[in-house]
Amino acid sequence: MRANCNGVKIPTLVFILFAGSAIAAPITPDTRTLASTCAACHGANGQSGGFIPALAGLPKSYFIQQMQDFKSGARAATVMNRHAKGYSDAQIEQLAEYFAAQKRSQPQP
Repeated sequence: MRANCNGVKIPTLVFILFAGSAIAAPITPDTRTLASTCAACHGANGQSGGFIPALAGLPKSYFIQQMQDFKSGARAATVMNRHAKGYSDAQIEQLAEYFAAQKRSQPQP
């Protein structure tokens, strides 16, 4: 008989605990360096304190869509369309993952 915890078998618990870690890619130093290029306007770790939108806590899919729209010209911008064109799709994905993992310090207006 296998050990269990409240009726759930231990192998099942181990799978549940470690399954989530396989979903999210780790935040690497390269990703942090890439994200730091956004800090001048969007604040450290995406915590904008001004009128420029905060990036911290944005859903990954929303961030990716906005960057793709800036890149393609579907979303008008003064500066972001030029920035977005400089990022590969993989870099946009890295940024989305990074900023989604950041806790927002203040609510978005």
